[in-house]
Amino acid sequence: MTRRSRRTHSASFKAKVALAAIKGDRTIAQLAEQFDVHPNQITTWKAQLEGGATDVFVAGGGAAQAAPPVDVKALHAKIGELTLENDFLEGALSKAGLLNAKR
Repeated sequence: MTRRSRRTHSASFKAKVALAAIKGDRTIAQLAEQFDVHPNQITTWKAQLEGGATDVFVAGGGAAQAAPPVDVKALHAKIGELTLENDFLEGALSKAGLLNAKR
């Protein structure tokens, strides 16, 4: 028996198999034979689809709300702080002779 190389399935294929499993008109074993996928994989995809189905009906698109809002002012303040620290340390190291002119 030869080993099969690892396959990657597209999201649309996974959704199609999971939806077929949710319909319930065929058994998991029949679907596994039809789609040439292990039954445990079908069960996993089905559980992922059922778990993520509520995100479809969230107002605002779901996935777009998952990212937290970015505080631009705080980021600019942090950039300024780090720039000052870098300039200070660069000056101190160059005075001590520990910083090469070539980087």
